[in-house]
Amino acid sequence: MPVAENISVDRNDLMVGLVGHRDEYLKLIESAFGCSVHVRGNEVSIEGGQTSEAKKVLEELLLVLERGQNIELSTVRRAIDMVQADERPSVVLTDRIISTFKGAPVRPKTAGQKRYVDAIRKNIVTFGVGPAGTGKSWLAVACAVAALQDKQVDRILLTRPAVEAGERLGYLPGDLMSKVDPYLRPLYDALHDMVGADGLNKLFERNAVEVAPLAFMRGRTLNDSFIILDEAQNTTPAQMKMFLTRIGFNSRVVVTGDQTQTDVGGSRSGLGGLEKILGTIEGVSFQKLGSKDVVRHRIVQDIVDAYSHHE
Repeated sequence: MPVAENISVDRNDLMVGLVGHRDEYLKLIESAFGCSVHVRGNEVSIEGGQTSEAKKVLEELLLVLERGQNIELSTVRRAIDMVQADERPSVVLTDRIISTFKGAPVRPKTAGQKRYVDAIRKNIVTFGVGPAGTGKSWLAVACAVAALQDKQVDRILLTRPAVEAGERLGYLPGDLMSKVDPYLRPLYDALHDMVGADGLNKLFERNAVEVAPLAFMRGRTLNDSFIILDEAQNTTPAQMKMFLTRIGFNSRVVVTGDQTQTDVGGSRSGLGGLEKILGTIEGVSFQKLGSKDVVRHRIVQDIVDAYSHHE
């Protein structure tokens, strides 16, 4: 007869958070590990199937709850994925990058996102490569705001190649800011979420945030800056080399891109093959995010997987 594993939970509020509405979290764990999970008083009992893995998920989720975080069904799914990949959910899910202006903590939600954030903190140049919905730009902006608030840098610089569905800056109406705005809107939105409208206006007023098309980087040396190059798959190799040689003293760079969404037409993407060229340089890190790191609607992960399988 299989031996049951038990976990003691000494607070009622923690038990409520651990089991979920109508035991939905326990049912998800039972389905993932082929086990039976029962609550008796202040104890959770696990029997059959992959007992030790199910116990580890519950223990990790309990640690997350004890540190004051709430758990959702998506949190449990990600915790299961992490344990199956021999990762510790409590380490990943309790890493606070920054709090938004509303007080909500910004945290990595997957093991891949945690590795990405750690790489940004540690390296001078970090490449975040992966499909849509993996938080590449969102987390880069969070790390940039954290660095600015901690006075590690003097400004945040946002740039992106102006290549989108065949349209270029010259064809758009308005001044430079009006022309650049549509291309950098995702980064603006992330900044707005972090610091709010008033906070963002103040950053622009004191020149702590700068936005510019990639073409305007030529000839500059960027010191004391946190620089984010978004949608880097739409650069050419010459543009990428030009951008990377702009890095000055006490600056940090994050380059994000998705090789499956290149819009540069017949030109070779500046993001392709870079790891072979730069991968051995100290202070340069390449972080690959995948479908397991998608934090949008669950169907996005399925779509990414379906396209990868087809290709």
